Amino acid sequence: MIPKDLLEILRCPACVRNGPDAGLLDYIREKWLVCRDCQRKYPVRDGIPIMLIEEGDKYRDVPVEELD
Repeated sequence: MIPKDLLEILRCPACVRNGPDAGLLDYIREKWLVCRDCQRKYPVRDGIPIMLIEEGDKYRDVPVEELD
C-alpha cells in the first residue's frame, strides 16, 4: 500500500514537465498507478511504484478494467 501523502505528490514522469498539475495519478486496486492525462499505467510491486516511462508505456493501451 502506498501512503496517502506520497500519492498526493507522485506524478507521471512523462507528463510532469507539462506543469505542476499535470500527470495526476489514480491508485487502482493497490496494484497500479494510472495517469489521468496520458493513460500510462505504472505497476506497484511489493508496495513500490515502478515509475519508469518505459514501464508505463507497456500498459498504456490496456483498459483499466483488464488490469490485474
